Amino acid sequence: MRNGLWQGTLLLCLGLFAVAAGAQERVVVCYNYGCQSTATVSFSKRQLAEVRDLLDDALNAAHERELIAVVIGRLLGWAGKQSPIRADRGGNYADEGIHGAMDCIDHATTTTRLLNMLARRGWLHWHRVLEPQVRTRVLIFDHWSAVIEEVPKAPFRDDDPLTSKHYVVDSWFYDNGQPAVVMPLDDWLDWEGPNVEHVEHE
Repeated sequence: MRNGLWQGTLLLCLGLFAVAAGAQERVVVCYNYGCQSTATVSFSKRQLAEVRDLLDDALNAAHERELIAVVIGRLLGWAGKQSPIRADRGGNYADEGIHGAMDCIDHATTTTRLLNMLARRGWLHWHRVLEPQVRTRVLIFDHWSAVIEEVPKAPFRDDDPLTSKHYVVDSWFYDNGQPAVVMPLDDWLDWEGPNVEHVEHE
Protein backbone atom coordinates (compact mmCIF):
# COMPACT_ATOMS: atom_id res chain seq x y z
CA MET A 1 0.00 0.00 0.00
CA ARG A 2 2.79 2.37 0.95
CA ASN A 3 4.68 1.55 -2.26
CA GLY A 4 1.56 2.14 -4.31
CA LEU A 5 1.00 5.52 -2.65
CA TRP A 6 4.63 6.51 -3.26
CA GLN A 7 4.45 5.48 -6.91
CA GLY A 8 1.22 7.38 -7.37
CA THR A 9 2.73 10.51 -5.83
CA LEU A 10 5.80 10.19 -8.05
CA LEU A 11 3.68 9.86 -11.18
CA LEU A 12 1.65 12.90 -10.15
CA CYS A 13 4.80 14.95 -9.61
CA LEU A 14 6.21 13.85 -12.95
CA GLY A 15 2.94 14.70 -14.62
CA LEU A 16 2.88 18.15 -13.06
CA PHE A 17 6.49 18.70 -14.11
CA ALA A 18 5.66 17.71 -17.68
CA VAL A 19 2.74 20.15 -17.74
CA ALA A 20 4.92 22.93 -16.32
CA ALA A 21 7.68 22.20 -18.83
CA GLY A 22 5.28 22.63 -21.72
CA ALA A 23 3.15 25.44 -20.31
CA GLN A 24 2.99 28.92 -21.75
CA GLU A 25 5.74 31.25 -20.49
CA ARG A 26 5.84 35.00 -19.96
CA VAL A 27 9.03 37.06 -20.04
CA VAL A 28 9.64 40.77 -19.54
CA VAL A 29 11.68 42.37 -22.34
CA CYS A 30 13.53 45.71 -22.13
CA TYR A 31 13.78 48.45 -24.75
CA ASN A 32 14.28 52.19 -25.32
CA TYR A 33 17.82 52.02 -23.87
CA GLY A 34 18.79 51.16 -20.32
CA CYS A 35 15.55 49.24 -19.73
CA GLN A 36 13.62 52.51 -19.60
CA SER A 37 10.64 50.67 -21.07
CA THR A 38 9.47 47.09 -20.61
CA ALA A 39 6.84 44.81 -22.07
CA THR A 40 5.61 41.38 -21.04
CA VAL A 41 5.53 38.88 -23.89
CA SER A 42 4.20 35.33 -23.99
CA PHE A 43 5.56 32.23 -25.66
CA SER A 44 2.99 29.61 -26.60
CA LYS A 45 3.20 25.89 -25.92
CA ARG A 46 3.90 25.33 -29.61
CA GLN A 47 6.73 27.84 -29.64
CA LEU A 48 8.26 26.41 -26.47
CA ALA A 49 8.02 22.89 -27.85
CA GLU A 50 9.83 24.06 -30.98
CA VAL A 51 12.63 25.53 -28.85
CA ARG A 52 12.84 22.43 -26.66
CA ASP A 53 13.05 20.11 -29.65
CA LEU A 54 15.74 22.26 -31.25
CA LEU A 55 17.92 22.26 -28.12
CA ASP A 56 17.35 18.54 -27.60
CA ASP A 57 19.21 17.97 -30.87
CA ALA A 58 22.46 19.29 -29.37
CA LEU A 59 25.25 16.74 -29.84
CA ASN A 60 27.84 18.48 -27.66
CA ALA A 61 28.59 21.83 -26.02
CA ALA A 62 29.74 23.50 -29.24
CA HIS A 63 26.61 22.38 -31.06
CA GLU A 64 24.43 23.58 -28.19
CA ARG A 65 25.99 27.04 -28.47
CA GLU A 66 25.09 27.15 -32.16
CA LEU A 67 21.53 26.21 -31.29
CA ILE A 68 21.38 28.75 -28.45
CA ALA A 69 22.26 31.48 -30.96
CA VAL A 70 19.34 30.44 -33.17
CA VAL A 71 16.93 30.01 -30.26
CA ILE A 72 17.63 33.45 -28.78
CA GLY A 73 17.05 35.05 -32.16
CA ARG A 74 13.82 33.14 -32.60
CA LEU A 75 12.53 34.05 -29.13
CA LEU A 76 13.32 37.73 -29.67
CA GLY A 77 11.59 37.56 -33.04
CA TRP A 78 8.45 36.14 -31.45
CA ALA A 79 8.70 38.79 -28.74
CA GLY A 80 8.94 41.43 -31.46
CA LYS A 81 5.54 40.39 -32.80
CA GLN A 82 4.05 41.35 -29.43
CA SER A 83 6.09 44.42 -28.51
CA PRO A 84 7.91 47.47 -29.93
CA ILE A 85 11.25 45.60 -30.05
CA ARG A 86 10.30 44.53 -33.57
CA ALA A 87 11.83 47.88 -34.58
CA ASP A 88 15.24 47.01 -33.12
CA ARG A 89 18.16 46.99 -35.55
CA GLY A 90 21.71 45.79 -35.08
CA GLY A 91 23.99 48.17 -33.17
CA ASN A 92 22.90 51.60 -31.96
CA TYR A 93 22.84 53.77 -35.10
CA ALA A 94 20.44 52.12 -37.54
CA ASP A 95 17.49 52.56 -35.16
CA GLU A 96 18.64 55.59 -33.15
CA GLY A 97 15.65 57.47 -31.73
CA ILE A 98 13.13 54.82 -32.82
CA HIS A 99 10.58 53.58 -30.28
CA GLY A 100 11.44 49.98 -29.47
CA ALA A 101 15.17 50.23 -30.13
CA MET A 102 17.37 48.20 -27.78
CA ASP A 103 20.84 49.06 -26.53
CA CYS A 104 23.31 46.55 -25.10
CA ILE A 105 21.79 46.84 -21.61
CA ASP A 106 18.34 45.99 -22.99
CA HIS A 107 19.79 43.05 -24.90
CA ALA A 108 21.94 41.73 -22.05
CA THR A 109 19.05 41.91 -19.60
CA THR A 110 16.46 40.39 -21.92
CA THR A 111 18.75 37.66 -23.27
CA THR A 112 19.76 36.68 -19.73
CA ARG A 113 16.08 36.33 -18.84
CA LEU A 114 15.49 34.16 -21.90
CA LEU A 115 18.50 31.98 -21.08
CA ASN A 116 17.31 31.58 -17.50
CA MET A 117 13.93 30.48 -18.83
CA LEU A 118 15.66 27.79 -20.91
CA ALA A 119 17.81 26.70 -17.96
CA ARG A 120 14.87 26.59 -15.58
CA ARG A 121 13.07 24.25 -17.94
CA GLY A 122 16.09 21.96 -18.12
CA TRP A 123 16.75 22.57 -21.80
CA LEU A 124 20.41 23.61 -21.48
CA HIS A 125 22.43 20.42 -21.11
CA TRP A 126 25.99 21.72 -21.48
CA HIS A 127 25.77 25.27 -20.13
CA ARG A 128 24.65 27.32 -17.18
CA VAL A 129 23.68 31.00 -17.15
CA LEU A 130 25.92 33.59 -15.49
CA GLU A 131 25.46 37.28 -14.71
CA PRO A 132 25.94 39.72 -17.62
CA GLN A 133 29.47 40.97 -18.30
CA VAL A 134 30.67 44.41 -19.42
CA ARG A 135 33.58 45.48 -21.61
CA THR A 136 34.87 49.05 -21.56
CA ARG A 137 36.70 51.10 -24.17
CA VAL A 138 38.50 54.32 -23.23
CA LEU A 139 36.53 54.52 -19.97
CA ILE A 140 33.50 55.97 -21.72
CA PHE A 141 31.96 53.22 -23.83
CA ASP A 142 30.52 50.22 -22.01
CA HIS A 143 29.06 47.21 -23.77
CA TRP A 144 27.12 44.56 -21.85
CA SER A 145 26.25 41.00 -22.85
CA ALA A 146 24.61 37.89 -21.47
CA VAL A 147 27.08 35.13 -20.53
CA ILE A 148 26.97 31.33 -20.29
CA GLU A 149 29.46 28.86 -18.87
CA GLU A 150 30.19 25.49 -20.42
CA VAL A 151 29.59 22.67 -17.96
CA PRO A 152 29.77 19.45 -20.03
CA LYS A 153 28.80 16.25 -18.29
CA ALA A 154 30.63 12.95 -18.71
CA PRO A 155 30.74 11.01 -20.98
CA PHE A 156 30.20 13.97 -23.30
CA ARG A 157 33.18 16.09 -22.24
CA ASP A 158 34.95 18.00 -24.98
CA ASP A 159 38.39 16.67 -25.86
CA ASP A 160 40.29 19.96 -25.48
CA PRO A 161 40.53 21.01 -21.80
CA LEU A 162 42.08 24.34 -22.82
CA THR A 163 38.96 25.49 -24.64
CA SER A 164 37.48 28.66 -23.17
CA LYS A 165 34.56 27.76 -20.93
CA HIS A 166 32.81 31.14 -20.80
CA TYR A 167 30.88 32.57 -23.75
CA VAL A 168 28.84 35.66 -24.45
CA VAL A 169 25.41 35.43 -26.01
CA ASP A 170 25.17 38.87 -27.60
CA SER A 171 21.95 39.66 -29.46
CA TRP A 172 22.85 43.36 -29.90
CA PHE A 173 24.80 43.01 -33.14
CA TYR A 174 21.97 42.08 -35.53
CA ASP A 175 18.35 42.99 -36.27
CA ASN A 176 15.47 41.65 -34.22
CA GLY A 177 14.88 37.96 -34.86
CA GLN A 178 18.36 37.19 -36.17
CA PRO A 179 20.58 34.65 -34.38
CA ALA A 180 22.64 36.02 -31.52
CA VAL A 181 26.43 36.14 -31.62
CA VAL A 182 27.92 33.44 -29.37
CA MET A 183 31.68 33.67 -28.91
CA PRO A 184 34.34 33.14 -26.24
CA LEU A 185 34.14 35.73 -23.48
CA ASP A 186 37.88 36.47 -23.67
CA ASP A 187 37.63 37.31 -27.37
CA TRP A 188 34.60 39.51 -26.76
CA LEU A 189 36.43 41.34 -23.95
CA ASP A 190 39.16 42.09 -26.52
CA TRP A 191 36.46 43.78 -28.63
CA GLU A 192 36.23 41.06 -31.22
CA GLY A 193 32.93 40.41 -32.95
CA PRO A 194 30.96 41.74 -35.94
CA ASN A 195 31.97 45.24 -37.04
CA VAL A 196 28.55 46.80 -36.62
CA GLU A 197 29.80 50.39 -36.79
CA HIS A 198 31.37 49.72 -40.20
CA VAL A 199 28.12 48.22 -41.50
CA GLU A 200 26.01 51.03 -40.05
CA HIS A 201 28.03 53.77 -41.74
CA GLU A 202 28.10 52.22 -45.21
